[in-house]
Amino acid sequence: MVFKLKSVMQRGKKGKGDDKPEVSASVPLASSSGAAGAAAQAAAGKAGNNGAGARGAAVAAAGAPASKAVGAPAGAGVQQALGRFGAAGKMPNGSFEALPSFRDVPTSDRQSLFVRKLALCCYTFDFTDPTKNVKEKEIKRQTLLELVDYVTSGSGKFTEAVFEDITKMLAANLFRTLPPSSHENTGSDSFDPEEEEPTMEPAWPHLQIVYEFLLRYVVSSETDAKLAKRYIDHSFVLRLLDLFDSEDPREREYLKTILHRIYGKFMVHRPFIRKAINNIFYRFIFETEKHNGVAELLEILGSIINGFALPLKEEHKMFLVRALIPLHKPKCVSMYHQQLSYCIIQFVEKDFKLADVVIRGLLRYWPVTNSQKEVLFLGELEEVLEATQSAEFQRCMVPLFRQIGRCLNSSHFQVAERALFLWNNDHIVSLVAQNRQVVLAIIFPALERNTRSHWNQAVHGLTLNVRKMFLEMDQELFQECQRKYQEDESKAKSIEETRELTWKRLEAAGNQRSNSGMMNTLASSDGVTRTMAAPNKTAGSGAPVPGLSPVLEK
Repeated sequence: MVFKLKSVMQRGKKGKGDDKPEVSASVPLASSSGAAGAAAQAAAGKAGNNGAGARGAAVAAAGAPASKAVGAPAGAGVQQALGRFGAAGKMPNGSFEALPSFRDVPTSDRQSLFVRKLALCCYTFDFTDPTKNVKEKEIKRQTLLELVDYVTSGSGKFTEAVFEDITKMLAANLFRTLPPSSHENTGSDSFDPEEEEPTMEPAWPHLQIVYEFLLRYVVSSETDAKLAKRYIDHSFVLRLLDLFDSEDPREREYLKTILHRIYGKFMVHRPFIRKAINNIFYRFIFETEKHNGVAELLEILGSIINGFALPLKEEHKMFLVRALIPLHKPKCVSMYHQQLSYCIIQFVEKDFKLADVVIRGLLRYWPVTNSQKEVLFLGELEEVLEATQSAEFQRCMVPLFRQIGRCLNSSHFQVAERALFLWNNDHIVSLVAQNRQVVLAIIFPALERNTRSHWNQAVHGLTLNVRKMFLEMDQELFQECQRKYQEDESKAKSIEETRELTWKRLEAAGNQRSNSGMMNTLASSDGVTRTMAAPNKTAGSGAPVPGLSPVLEK
């Protein structure tokens, strides 16, 4: 099941206030069903019973460091909340009984009942055994659905004590150590995330409802951001960000929507959230190259970048240079390239002067041996060029078209074809036409080589179309480039012939010298033999031994 942020892929919407996101994330469950939708989906996922329970609760209760990327200590709000109901992850003494429904108690008692239900839902179960605690699991599931209904109905403002209780329940259920990936258990290095099936979270029948509760709680008008920020604090945000590495795409979709809403509601946390996401990217790019949630984090950032005010702050430009552009480096870039490309284009559309920085960054990380990755780069390059002005184009056109020329001559037909498709874009053609004297001189040899020797007929035909376009654009320039190419080709051929002749002469001289040296060696050998045989004095005469030099004593 896939949920989308509505704002992220809608291009052209500009925010007016600095850091003001397009807070239009759709609610993951059906809007008409609310908690009923959560119930239906939880029931649908019930067959995959498993728990994230005791291990996650233990992490939460211990107040473990929230993130590898940002080593901030756990916030006071989370720590206080964790101690309010006692140890999480354990069954209470005695029976686990359902509490009365909200409609069965007076209105004045509903908030106290809400707190009791939160305490009941702090207990987590082991879902690895479907036959264990069946009754208790169903009681908790129904209680979670009632909590979602209560928050959605807006029955009254939450007090600070209730904020603490809510944080306790969320921490007990959500914050857990994620299991290692299946390929990490086997030690295999050949894992391909595009080919392998992700490991689904077995405790999803409960986790989904907890995530739905958190989403409704964050967006509720009854949630006072000034009070709630003490509990949805930096530590809470870091722990949410840690969960983005989950293999379960359903969990990451909920996290994406929730973090987007937190960013929109809690303005005080915005710089911290951006910094924390940066640190995740740095670790992914320069250390591990393994993270399951890069695409979702980029989708959130796409919405955030869309709301940046002009002129762009230096902080935002540094984020582009230090994090977004280097994200082209990892081998698995295809997993998140669509979201990354959207973020890059947002920056160029906000400030067209950044086009030169982006294009040079793409050329820096241009793939050498990965043809599929090269096709992605060419597609992104076309989008960037579409938003590029003439002045920025002139700054980078020489290295750019040298690379495009190499792509035109690629033996992989998809790379050559995608490079030729750039001339189907009217804006790029207009930029090339304005600077045709420079561009055609660079690109002409590649076009000629394609027309003469490229093996693919489609590439051959597209190349002829581009040549015709240049010919119609400036016939005199085209003929001049053709003459120069023929002259260069003739010179190159002459140089090659001279080089071959030189090597042949060197080879002949080497052979002659080798033969002469062999004869001299034989003659010298005969002379030594005669010299050594001439002196023949008797032993004991005190004369030196023939053929050996005397050793002088000191």
